[in-house]
Amino acid sequence: MTLMMSRNALEDYGLVNLGTIHWNLSPAALVEHALTQQEGQLAANGAFCATTGSHTGRSPKDKCIVSNDSSSSRIWWGENNHPMEPETFAIVRRSLADYLQGRDVYVLDAAAGADPHYRMPIQVITELAWHNLFARQLFLRSNESDLTTERPGFTILCVPHFHTNPRTHGTRSSAAIIIDFEERLVLIAGTQYAGEMKKAIFTVLNFILPAEGVLPMHCSANVGNSGDVALFFGLSGTGKTSLSADPDRRLIGDDEHGWGEHGVFNFEGGCYAKCINLSQKYEPQIWNAVRFGSVYENVVLDQKTREPNYADASLTENTRVAYPVDYIDNVITTGIGGQPQAVIFLSADSFGVLPPISRLSTEQAMYYFLSGYTSKLAGTETGITTPQATFSSCFGAAFLPLHPIEYANLLRERIERYKVRCYLINTGWTGGPYGTGERININYTRSMVRAAISGALEQVDTVTDSVFGLHIPTSCPDVPGRLLQPRQTWSDPEAYDQQAARLAELFKQNFVQFSSIEEAVRRAGPN
Repeated sequence: MTLMMSRNALEDYGLVNLGTIHWNLSPAALVEHALTQQEGQLAANGAFCATTGSHTGRSPKDKCIVSNDSSSSRIWWGENNHPMEPETFAIVRRSLADYLQGRDVYVLDAAAGADPHYRMPIQVITELAWHNLFARQLFLRSNESDLTTERPGFTILCVPHFHTNPRTHGTRSSAAIIIDFEERLVLIAGTQYAGEMKKAIFTVLNFILPAEGVLPMHCSANVGNSGDVALFFGLSGTGKTSLSADPDRRLIGDDEHGWGEHGVFNFEGGCYAKCINLSQKYEPQIWNAVRFGSVYENVVLDQKTREPNYADASLTENTRVAYPVDYIDNVITTGIGGQPQAVIFLSADSFGVLPPISRLSTEQAMYYFLSGYTSKLAGTETGITTPQATFSSCFGAAFLPLHPIEYANLLRERIERYKVRCYLINTGWTGGPYGTGERININYTRSMVRAAISGALEQVDTVTDSVFGLHIPTSCPDVPGRLLQPRQTWSDPEAYDQQAARLAELFKQNFVQFSSIEEAVRRAGPN
């Protein structure tokens, strides 16, 4: 099937006098090219394994958005979105085009957005063959279904061996991730971390789709046998992937979705899973998906057997594998589901004070969505000796080009229109903070998730938490009643009160940035 890209020719980007242009190569061909060019190794299970040098994760401080007249007034400028003048961007583009003269490139025609009403074509131009393979497995592929569309698309130009000069190019370092909404172009330089391509397109969709009435979401989604759809929001370490991988429900997608007039749809055609301590017993779907065509990032291989060592974090703890979504069982291959019946926010609270499950009003859902709370554990980063609260608006602040309140208002509209049940689930600690209490048993958490999705808790009485104002069910199937009331699990209630007050104050301090939100939402947080 020919993909109608509605894109400019390569020459329109100043890409002239190139070497060989490899168009839409198969995974096998891309692996051959990558191995020939010594871009990585083949693992014993057939996956291609690359290392990414000094950049083993995203470089948010190096992300810029071109400040055009047509988009500048809408951008949420600040920590996550740094402006770049169009004239400066033009200099970067010219330097990059000069660098590519005489060099081979790989070009992929793909798309983002499973719903054809909102699907966006993507053209991916890469310097490295394995980057093109990564893009082919993560985005929607033209051989899966009819991806024909006349919608204007975006081009990704990923050239990791071209390093920018801050003095010449106005960048913050030798790496740069630059998005130009007017030119519909993403430029990635100086970093081999392939996840930058995935998240750049997510940022693009977060800018474009709200104007079309679609809520873009950093969440996983699954659907039951009766067509009931559930969404799972959560930052890293909260259990989003594990809890949405339910053998009794089918996965729609694991990371990025849109919520439009026709329901929920996956933005991607693949999954990008963490590999650190990957277990065949506890994560069989991911384990079995790693085979030929999959792409490892920074997974350490035994140099004799080429077997992956998932416990080896010597390169980074952010080891990853990318694979097509149809490499796993129990999946919705179309990437499309109906309107959600349940929205679940996941927070791994290492303070040990949030209830294991709480029913949220619409205003509370907006408050905790805007807060995007979880916590870092002591010892996970240098200098962290006590639990640290982490807030990321909409559970994905790094990818929001618009102000978070715009997404929260879209969420409200969806919740009210479709009468969606909303819950906050603490997958963290109980009986005390990290180091004193214990992690909430995942089997209890799974029971709470099932009860929330099924509606079993709707008729259960609730009590209101005196600090956070949350509505705590008095009972939940297959969960000890005492566990539901966090204060009752602490041996020292006064210590609980002090810890709860401390976390409540951190919520308040973080929410100051949303002073323009309506008063009912501001009051929906901790007392």
